[in-house]
Amino acid sequence: MPDRPRFSSIGSLFSLKGKTAVVTGATGYFGAAFSECLLSAGADVILFGRSAGKLEKLAKSLKATHKKAKVTQYKADFYSENDYRKALIDAARKNKSIDILVNNAFDFSKDTGFNDPSGKAEKMSKSQWMKSLESGVYWSALAIQVIGEKMKGQKSGSIINISSMYALVSPDPGIYKGTEMFNPPAYSVSKAGIAALTRYIASFYGEHGIRCNSILPGAFPNLEGSSYNSPKDEGFLKRLRDKTVLGRFGRPEDLKGALVFLSADSSDYITGQSIIVDGGWTIR
Repeated sequence: MPDRPRFSSIGSLFSLKGKTAVVTGATGYFGAAFSECLLSAGADVILFGRSAGKLEKLAKSLKATHKKAKVTQYKADFYSENDYRKALIDAARKNKSIDILVNNAFDFSKDTGFNDPSGKAEKMSKSQWMKSLESGVYWSALAIQVIGEKMKGQKSGSIINISSMYALVSPDPGIYKGTEMFNPPAYSVSKAGIAALTRYIASFYGEHGIRCNSILPGAFPNLEGSSYNSPKDEGFLKRLRDKTVLGRFGRPEDLKGALVFLSADSSDYITGQSIIVDGGWTIR
């Protein structure tokens, strides 16, 4: 692979101007922040999600604040391999290049063990395990198959997989005591799988000029939501803060620096790595 040209300025290292990014799970808690971040850095963004209404609302909001950027959207049933693959192929065909792929989609629902006691280790069904592995690993693998081929033709690209600190450490049972909350075991297994996939793809796609890295967020509770995954228990939230070295839990904007870094030429010699963004949770 030939050497890349040297950069003329620090600003150019972090600019995404002229690049096109795909974000899966774009309407979610992280996905919306990722999409806005990439647009702010200069990229055009292709949104993938499962709800047409949420996609339309997000696209309208992004276009209102980034008037010169190109925002397109694809509604797909990710659990339907044919539907999801067809949408990915269409996006690849209609865009001159796809430079960034952010694999963020995951099914946070009862189907994967979230939001319901049936997701506990002693009760979790085979169906819940399989859907967690499908949404947590296969959705990303399928996107890489399609978009990765586009990147091979370009001889360049950055794939960013969203994993979790629970790919490295186990949830602390003490944090959940006295609450109905817990973290399903299949989530940790899926996120460990996506970290392993990251290393594999980095190894085998490097010769094509494609980099693959992962971001491992720590505790990022969605305090603005209204679901089971949106904790309101102050005791639980205090334990989250106390467990974190920096004394607070994460906000989506805390992930933007790592996202831009891995998307841009600033990380041109970095591949197969996991960036942990957890406020120091995993260091002790």
